[in-house]
Amino acid sequence: MDTVTGNRRSRAAQQPPMRDAAVDAKMLVISVAAQMAGMHPQTLRQYDRLGLVEPARTPGGGRRYSLRDVARLREIQRLSQEDGVNLAGIKRIMELENQVSSLRVHVHELMEHVSSLETERDELEAAVGPFNLARRTRVSTETALVIWQPPNR
Repeated sequence: MDTVTGNRRSRAAQQPPMRDAAVDAKMLVISVAAQMAGMHPQTLRQYDRLGLVEPARTPGGGRRYSLRDVARLREIQRLSQEDGVNLAGIKRIMELENQVSSLRVHVHELMEHVSSLETERDELEAAVGPFNLARRTRVSTETALVIWQPPNR
């Protein structure tokens, strides 16, 4: 339970994110992945058709799952059985979770860019002094017409 809101936190939220390349290796056949996830292989086929999980394919068309896929299957099962969410809802939840992850990466990249710009600004200020908007040179907005005539020869 989340002590702040009183809501049950998902197992995925409690565990550190998986980052090892071996976790993403698509090496498990459907029967092994189904057994690890505690599901029937036909359930995995259905989830594949619905787009809830995307296994790799062998040249012969066989499905290959990663450990990350198995973790995702377990989360699908938990949402379905413990929280009573239907498959369409689970798909939407997973899409939103992917979007949040993508946005977090984008925000991190933007923060790094802002930090580099601040560093660049600080270096420029150290070289030429602080930039003061009040001392900025102003361009005249007067509209005077000047006619030039060449001298007579």
